[in-house]
Amino acid sequence: MKFPLLLALALALIPRAEATPAPTKNIGSRGEDLLTLDNGTIKIGIDRAKGAAITWLSWSAYPKNMVNSADPGRLIQQSYYAGLRLDRKAEGQSKSWSPWSWNPIQGGGVASWARVTEFKRLNASTLYGETIPNLWDMPNEPAAALMRQWTGFEPGMPDVVLVRCEFIAQRADGDRWGPAKLSPQEIPAGYFTRNFSSIKTYLGAGQWRAETPPPGPPWGRTKPPCQAMAVLAPNGQGVAIFSPSATQDWNFGPHGGGASDDPSAGPCVHVAPIDRVNLGPKSTYRFRYWLIVGTETQLAARLDALLEKYSGERAELTDP
Repeated sequence: MKFPLLLALALALIPRAEATPAPTKNIGSRGEDLLTLDNGTIKIGIDRAKGAAITWLSWSAYPKNMVNSADPGRLIQQSYYAGLRLDRKAEGQSKSWSPWSWNPIQGGGVASWARVTEFKRLNASTLYGETIPNLWDMPNEPAAALMRQWTGFEPGMPDVVLVRCEFIAQRADGDRWGPAKLSPQEIPAGYFTRNFSSIKTYLGAGQWRAETPPPGPPWGRTKPPCQAMAVLAPNGQGVAIFSPSATQDWNFGPHGGGASDDPSAGPCVHVAPIDRVNLGPKSTYRFRYWLIVGTETQLAARLDALLEKYSGERAELTDP
């Protein structure tokens, strides 16, 4: 299940002047439910049946999928918050998630997957998905919003995935959730198989700090100085998330016990970089993040290179 976000965060946002690429013609196979890219080092995949979110990540040294997809709140996906927290139980709102704010989820809502409107391979190195997200707190309520996502590889780094996200709010003026309100955004929400239980914060220059939170929620919280954290399996292989647009403490931690490597199992490991912005009824929000695979030493080397290129990058918010 998706878990509550800790809300004690502070605002910091600098626009990034970079245009979002426009979709081009579909040169992929129509009807595929899982589109993947495989450059011989990494295999990355997005799933039409699961909101076009990332549902597959594996690599040559760890060929098994390590993305947890137990429900629509897992995956590696976009997740946003805005407006007032409302009690809508009389309309069917989940009792477990009430009261709740306006919370469009790429994967879907409680017991319901989101609808994908475009799903294609733009070229040999980029996947594209366009999704009408669901509101998390309701069994099957589409959000008045649109999510777009471009998934590919960082040029010159075959062990690094680059993901570009765009969120467009399309709420009616004066709706029940009210005007823009300073709210946390998960950029992205990442859920991994439970065997990736060693969680570390990257400190730069090859240095790491081990994190040992108890199983959540509530999640552990930390503010990585380099905007990067990694999860590692017992064999030493792992994945780091680098999200330079994050401005707040990150949420992280294990859920459940054991060391399952089953992507459909309940136990998992969670990492979510956090930004905090005034996401309004007509806002557009854009950001990028990177997924790096390999050993701790390999992750550090790639993170240092990415920090040199992108440490100053920030999300872009229009019409807050």
